[in-house]
Amino acid sequence: MIELDGVGRSFTVGRRRTRKTVHAVQDLSFTVRAGEFVGYLGPNGAGKSTTIKMITGILAPTSGRLRVAGLDPTRRRTSLARRIGVVFGQRTTLWWDLPLRDSFELVRHLYKVDQIDFRRRLSELTELLDLADFLATPVRQLSLGQRMRGDLTAALLHDPAVLVLDEPTIGLDVVSKAAMRDFLRRLNAERGTTVLLTTHDLGDIEKLCRRVMLIDHGSLAFDGTLDDLRATAPEEDSIEDVVARLYTGWSPALPAEG
Repeated sequence: MIELDGVGRSFTVGRRRTRKTVHAVQDLSFTVRAGEFVGYLGPNGAGKSTTIKMITGILAPTSGRLRVAGLDPTRRRTSLARRIGVVFGQRTTLWWDLPLRDSFELVRHLYKVDQIDFRRRLSELTELLDLADFLATPVRQLSLGQRMRGDLTAALLHDPAVLVLDEPTIGLDVVSKAAMRDFLRRLNAERGTTVLLTTHDLGDIEKLCRRVMLIDHGSLAFDGTLDDLRATAPEEDSIEDVVARLYTGWSPALPAEG
């Protein structure tokens, strides 16, 4: 579902004489198969967000080959949008002053979802994510947990094959976080949706992901199972200890990327 082969992304920063090239991602290669639930970890500035933006077609790679659902994300961005769903934990895709239900209706038009399919899908997601009590509430009045459930619903209304999640549980209370994790687990298990998850919350990784990739300084530092990752450190270490060891100076308690 997701294929990166030698992908790189560089930026030129500074002015005239002080210009320099920053390699945000370098020679990055990995494959995510259909139905996988993969965690994508790394410290701030490691290249996670740049990778996500290339996968979703927001940024074009400066080198290498990238395919998502068989499509070039940059050249086929509109076609790809119908195959993927994206949730950014720190940014909403909903309309701030509209009731949640009206935001969903606009999403239906954007993705050209058939009315019958839309009603069926919304009914299913409303039940699974417990949205009924605030469908008529303006988005700006929703709690963070309610808004995140709304954003997740909006990302799934067109029934995407791939779901990309960037910090989907950031700031959520314990109850909301547990509900979100349970839903994502069921979505992957029952519908076979391919999920790529970036997060600083290692609890998300332990409860949801069978495979973990770690990126640092734009390059892949680890790709394997959680058990493989734990095997890189003493048995008494927690998963937080293991990851922290791999990234000098990085603590999982740091805030998410801005």
